[in-house]
Amino acid sequence: TYKGKKHMLVAAEKVNQCRLYDLEGNQEEVIWEGPGGTMSMVQVPGSDGQFLATHKFYSPNDSKEAKIILAYPEDGKWKVRTLAELPFVHRFDIISRNGVNYVIACTLKSGHEYKEDWRSPGKIQVCVLPEDLSSVDEEHPLQFEVLKEGLLKNHGYCKAEVDGVLRSYVAANEGVFECIPPESEEGTWEIKQILDEASSDMAFADFDNDGELEMLTISPFHGEKISIFKKQDGEFKKVYTYEKDAEFAHGIWGGEIAGTQGVLIGHRKGERNLLFFRCTDPEKLTFTADLLDSDIGPANVLHYTNDGEDYILSANREIDEIALYKVEK
Repeated sequence: TYKGKKHMLVAAEKVNQCRLYDLEGNQEEVIWEGPGGTMSMVQVPGSDGQFLATHKFYSPNDSKEAKIILAYPEDGKWKVRTLAELPFVHRFDIISRNGVNYVIACTLKSGHEYKEDWRSPGKIQVCVLPEDLSSVDEEHPLQFEVLKEGLLKNHGYCKAEVDGVLRSYVAANEGVFECIPPESEEGTWEIKQILDEASSDMAFADFDNDGELEMLTISPFHGEKISIFKKQDGEFKKVYTYEKDAEFAHGIWGGEIAGTQGVLIGHRKGERNLLFFRCTDPEKLTFTADLLDSDIGPANVLHYTNDGEDYILSANREIDEIALYKVEK
């Protein structure tokens, strides 16, 4: 939200721009020209356009200099300031509980000596986001504490509300972990494992409309297997596996699109499709994958509504395209 209106932010994975678009897809401003390496962007709650983003995460083999920055408008220009040097930070988020904003940051790994070096597993790190960010910079960075370490290929992240509390979910080779912010700033985070299958990403949707969220996962790391899990007897049990391989599945978003609960998936190799998984029979728990577009290779996708219409924004990485799809009901 900037100048009282909703906007879209799109940034490059390699060295390139970050752009601001209106919800119709018209470019309004260039936020930065570089350095890029952006996987996550999150608005500072309650701010007029300020947002946090990752910089210099270019790939698993080139992200030693990755960091979290603050982008903010000042005197008619966009400025960028480092909030924390956080090597290999891939995804992060701002999650709020009882009026306190927390940053949760996930590092893909902790060290790197050569190509495909996975000897140093990643971590989940957390801190309180100060209400006043004016004094946070490279010399006075955010102070993170480690919530969990030893997470190999710590790649996936999403947020979901369960029982009235926002929770963060993290996916790694060890499985999927639920991270619950404390009730107050003085409290401690809760973390528990909800799946022990190697996972690259996960998203949630109430596929069968029973009031409880199901979980769709991509497995393993940058993998090709799409599965859906339903909570049964308090545990997530697998109820569906996609019959095809979605090679290098990476783009993911879960929720409601045009009145239907489901999960968007984009994969970057093979047929390079954009798919929407939904439930066709809640009683028998049968699912289908609608093909929305092909040979595009989405790296990131999201859904939004504007003037009662549904749209999908997709970073079609493999064809160097930012795409906006209007969804017909």
